[in-house]
Amino acid sequence: MNTEPAVPKMNGKRRMLIIVNPYASTVSDRLKNLVVYALQGRYEVEVEATESQDHATEIGRDARDGGYDIVVAFGGDGTVNEVANGLAGTDIPVTFLPGGNTNVVCRSLGIPNDVVDATEHLLSLADDFQPRKIDLGKINDRYFVFACGAGIDATVVEKVDANPKWKRRAGPWFYSWVATKGYFKSYMRNPVQLDLEIDGEVHSGVTVLVQNSDPFTYFSKQPVHVCENVAIDDGSLGMILLRRANLLDMGMVVPRLLTEKMKASRHGQVEAFEEFAEARVRSGSKDQSGQPRPFPVQVDGDYIGTFEEIKLEAAPGALTIVA
Repeated sequence: MNTEPAVPKMNGKRRMLIIVNPYASTVSDRLKNLVVYALQGRYEVEVEATESQDHATEIGRDARDGGYDIVVAFGGDGTVNEVANGLAGTDIPVTFLPGGNTNVVCRSLGIPNDVVDATEHLLSLADDFQPRKIDLGKINDRYFVFACGAGIDATVVEKVDANPKWKRRAGPWFYSWVATKGYFKSYMRNPVQLDLEIDGEVHSGVTVLVQNSDPFTYFSKQPVHVCENVAIDDGSLGMILLRRANLLDMGMVVPRLLTEKMKASRHGQVEAFEEFAEARVRSGSKDQSGQPRPFPVQVDGDYIGTFEEIKLEAAPGALTIVA
């Protein structure tokens, strides 16, 4: 739903805060300065650089009382996630400049994946300022913008995040190598069993993937489709549960993720859940002491730790954007 366009300032320029992650894959001081210089032609620009994990969320929360007309998340999807967590539930419009390897949110919203083109696009929005509401997902107390996962994909993200140099250099190919290694090392041997509770029923598997928008992610230029019938403004989430992870099943599921012809959600070892509002995932495995084995979780492509239980919720219209 569109909101009323913001009223320009007396000098004709809207106040803009750019939250930039200087450690993002493609962000350099030179590029940041060029982007800021260009945007100053149409906006009254302030810049805040992040210094640590979750710092962008703190800056976003502080921006609520700063009188800004628009806040820009300049970095990868992790920066986008943090800024969204800082400004969720407000009417302050957020937009995005790509600075990471994948930039799922930018591409999903039609923002150019090249930062120069994206800056030109943002300049053009100064004359067509039309904020609108989009949904977010929520895992426990944290929002996510496009997706989260528990199980195999979170294991991969954990290992990739632990090697930032290779993540920047090799991109999707490093993800593939880590995924293959982690699959044979962990999920072919002794995966954590997950109990998914939804609509009063319990379903068991080894991986849960949740989407707030489509695609789930990208492999280089190739969109990876997991769930069907998912939109970023339909007020609900989509999810699949992978029941098991043997070699035969994975050999059939993975190709389905990279093609429009065969749907991953229709594989025999996959359960799909469309347009849901709330669910819970609990560990169904015990360690040697009889305690629940924690499972790894990723949010918008960033590893956030291990959990014994998570709550998943849709948050309709939680974020105001300009794209």
